[in-house]
Amino acid sequence: MKVLNIGSLNIDRVYGVDHFVRPGETIKTRTYAEACGGKGLNQSVALARSGAEVHHVGAVGADGGMLLDVLKASGVHTEGTKSLSGASGHAVIQVDQNGQNNIIICGGANDSVSKEMIDEAVKEVEEGDIVLLQNEISNVGYAAETAKKAGAKVALNPSPINENLKTIPMNLVDYFILNEIEGKEISGAESEEPEEIMEKLKTKYPDAAFVLTLGENGSWYFDKTRCFKQDIYKVKAVDTTAAGDTFCGYFLSGITKGREIPEILKTASAASAIAVSRNGAAPSIPEYEEVEKFVAERG
Repeated sequence: MKVLNIGSLNIDRVYGVDHFVRPGETIKTRTYAEACGGKGLNQSVALARSGAEVHHVGAVGADGGMLLDVLKASGVHTEGTKSLSGASGHAVIQVDQNGQNNIIICGGANDSVSKEMIDEAVKEVEEGDIVLLQNEISNVGYAAETAKKAGAKVALNPSPINENLKTIPMNLVDYFILNEIEGKEISGAESEEPEEIMEKLKTKYPDAAFVLTLGENGSWYFDKTRCFKQDIYKVKAVDTTAAGDTFCGYFLSGITKGREIPEILKTASAASAIAVSRNGAAPSIPEYEEVEKFVAERG
C-alpha cells in the first residue's frame, strides 16, 4: 500500500521574534532562516521518514530545486512533481519565544496544479492506496473525486480553513486529520470542545474515520464504533510549525503498515513531540528509528 500525496511545496522564510507583530507595528527579527516546507512537503517527508512508500504530486517554480532535493533525500518519489516558470509557493513564518507560530502563505506554483497533472498521477493508484490531500493547492476537489474513482482511500487534512473547502466533496473522504479549529468548522459544532466535535462529525460523515489533534490535550481517533485517546509526550517546545504535519504523516504510515490504532497514535504523538523540540519544518521531522528509541525510553 502506498500513499500518493497531492500537495503543496513551499519555501519557508522563518523569522524569530520576541512577539508577533501587531497592527501598525514594526519590529526587528532576532533570527532569520530559510527552509523547505508546505503542508504537502512536510507530510510527504514525514511519511517517507516513517518508512512509508510515498509519491508526491505537485509543482515548484524556477526557485524550487531545494524543495525537490529535500523530497528526494528523504526517500519521496517525485516523478509527479512538475517544475514550472515563476515562483514556488512560499510562507512567511513568525516564531515567538514560546515556540508558537503564525504563517502567511503565497501560493506560487501550488496554484498551478492542473487536472491533467492529477489525472496522470492517479493512473498509478491501485485499489486500497491512500491519496492524501490538504487545502494549499488548486483542484483539491477534483483530486478527491479522481482518487475515489480510481479505488483509493482519500485522506484530507483540511488546512488552511478558507472558502475553498466548500469545493471539496467531504463525503468522499475516508480519513479526516484535523485540529479542533478545523474540526469545529467542518462539523458545524458551536464550540471547540472535542466531545461535541466528535459527535457532530460522526453524524455528518458516518462512514469516515477521524483523527482530532488537540495540542496539549493530546489526540483522539474515532469512527462510528470506536474511540481511542492518546496523551502528548511533554517536551520543551521550540517550534511547532511541523507538529501537525509530522503527526499526519506518521499516522497514515501506520495505517499503510496495518498497525493497530493505539500503537499508531502513540508513534505519531512521539514523532510530533520530537518535531516540536527542534527548529524548522521539514528539518525537524524525525526518522522512524529515532521515534522508536524515544518511545522505548519514554513509554
